[in-house]
Amino acid sequence: MATAQLSKASSFERTLASARSTMLFSEVVRLAVDSFRASKTRFLLTMLGMVIGSASIILVATLGLTGKQYALDQLTSLGPNKIELQYGGGNISGPNNTSTPDYLTLDDMNYVVANVPGIVAWSPMLEYHDNVSVGGGVTRSTMLLGVSPQYRIVRDLVVLSGRFFDDQDALGHEKVADIVEPFATELYGSPQAAVGKTISIKGIPFTIIGVFRESLDTHGLSEISSHTMLVPYPVLRYFTGTDTLKEIFFTMRDSNMVVPATSHILDIIRSRHYAGSVYSAQTLTDLLSSMARIADMLTLVLTLAAGITLIVSGVGIMNSMLANVQARLKEIGIRKALGATSNEIRLQFLTEAVFLSLSGGLIGTVVGLALPLTLGFLTPFQIPISAWSAVIALATSVLVGVLFGTLPANRAARLDPVQTLKYE
Repeated sequence: MATAQLSKASSFERTLASARSTMLFSEVVRLAVDSFRASKTRFLLTMLGMVIGSASIILVATLGLTGKQYALDQLTSLGPNKIELQYGGGNISGPNNTSTPDYLTLDDMNYVVANVPGIVAWSPMLEYHDNVSVGGGVTRSTMLLGVSPQYRIVRDLVVLSGRFFDDQDALGHEKVADIVEPFATELYGSPQAAVGKTISIKGIPFTIIGVFRESLDTHGLSEISSHTMLVPYPVLRYFTGTDTLKEIFFTMRDSNMVVPATSHILDIIRSRHYAGSVYSAQTLTDLLSSMARIADMLTLVLTLAAGITLIVSGVGIMNSMLANVQARLKEIGIRKALGATSNEIRLQFLTEAVFLSLSGGLIGTVVGLALPLTLGFLTPFQIPISAWSAVIALATSVLVGVLFGTLPANRAARLDPVQTLKYE
């Protein structure tokens, strides 16, 4: 009997000790909510900085992704499957110590097409410059490019009026031409008015059958200038008298085939020419990768800059919590007098700080996501949204609450209950 009574007493002492040293987390949260309700205006104003900071992180990340997507789409429209083979240098030695450039040839192009799988379009390119007569004794400095009908596919050209010359025109050596839009507007006032007009090249009349433009403005960085005429390759050979080429264009069936095909093409070309000759193959693959990395880095930097707003908000939370501790000195003293431990006091105020920052982070995240989602819903624009930006915003909110709530929580935990109960 005595043993049972001792056991009950021991159990009671352990329960009492537990009540004095621990506190349910749910009760800590309830106290934090009660504290928030007691000073709604102050806490709402303090929370406002977290709302703005969290929304800024998401909006900046969204803007960065949108800009990245736009830039990559613009580059991709130039032809992600395109390979541009170029002659870079090297000569062939001939008799009497003469040398000639080791240019690409039409046979090179045909051999590549026959031996590299996945090529769906190709075109040679001859370049010829001349002052052409446009009638009435007027001449214009013009660049003529001799290409195949598939050049329109390779370069993704847009025909504005008329048509692009076809295989029948090339096989028949028809004297037809397609001219670029600025040239047509300069000469005839509009693309429509240019169709059917005649331009004389070395006394040979060429009929304009179409006007085109590039699908994306390359700002003079491509082989097409503002005074360019495209004519069938066999016809322009009349003026050059050679099969040699400085450039050949290929289009692959799939963008994943571009890199291996580029290596294969270069191996074939080098095997057909002298060892000292230089050839290069340009693609958009490396450029797209570099642009993506640059855009990601800029987005990261801008997101970090937006994160500074959260740090400023954290200082506001710390000041608000310090004022909160000062206003609740008697409460802290009474709780400690009733057995609350320093860890419980620290946990309570730290929870209040995290609750404050996380509430602002949640509202800011909702606002930051709602704006681009609404814009994407109401407009035809596809706005990319990163789920990671929301995760980062919420995680940063919690981190800010912990970092800037620690000092007020530690100050509250270290308070002497006797001194706090005397405080007036």
